[in-house]
Amino acid sequence: MFNGYGATIVDGAWLTLQLSLLSMALAIALGLLGAAIRLSPVKWLAWCGDLYATVIRGVPDLVLILLIFYGGQAAVNWIAPMVGYDDYIDLNPFASGVGTLGFIFGAYLSETFRGAFMAIPKGQGEAGFAYGMSPLQVFFRIQVPQMIRLAIPGFTNNWLVLVKATALISVVGLQDMMFKAKQASDATREPFTYFLAVAALYLVVTSVSLVLLRMLERRYSVGVKVAEL
Repeated sequence: MFNGYGATIVDGAWLTLQLSLLSMALAIALGLLGAAIRLSPVKWLAWCGDLYATVIRGVPDLVLILLIFYGGQAAVNWIAPMVGYDDYIDLNPFASGVGTLGFIFGAYLSETFRGAFMAIPKGQGEAGFAYGMSPLQVFFRIQVPQMIRLAIPGFTNNWLVLVKATALISVVGLQDMMFKAKQASDATREPFTYFLAVAALYLVVTSVSLVLLRMLERRYSVGVKVAEL
């Protein structure tokens, strides 16, 4: 059915999954950092965080991918001679893809995490201090568990969008499953077969993700009583 290209597309799917997971890990780190900066009482820091979130969320992902990939490569090769390295540096497409998607979705997650922290009643932290907890204990024992519960719906949406956005990285030469499907369709002239298979693989990944994230949401919602109207 796949004319020997099935295993190639599966290899591309594994690379796509790695790209998604590593990009999301970086996005979570940048999102938490961005949320902390945006909630900072220091005005210029909060302004920088708002600028990062606004600019990234206002520019199409494909445009950002091309700007960051090619602009980053140009910047690296411009700086390299200054430190005594004269050879041309070719950026790794996988590492570039991880960095680019992580940077883009870090802006989206900064808004998600910021909203989740702001939704936690201030009295929760004050109660922790009244019990004699340190600021770190209040943060990790009281605020973070509640933030995770509140952020999961927005996080789920960003994860699904990120998984789909990995297909755009193929434009910079990463041999993910979209790249492999394009090669197979060009060789066999059967694009519908291979792109339908890729669509099914994306659907599998997102469906499994939804099941796991719903389980996580239930785990962090234990003890939360929902009001009945």
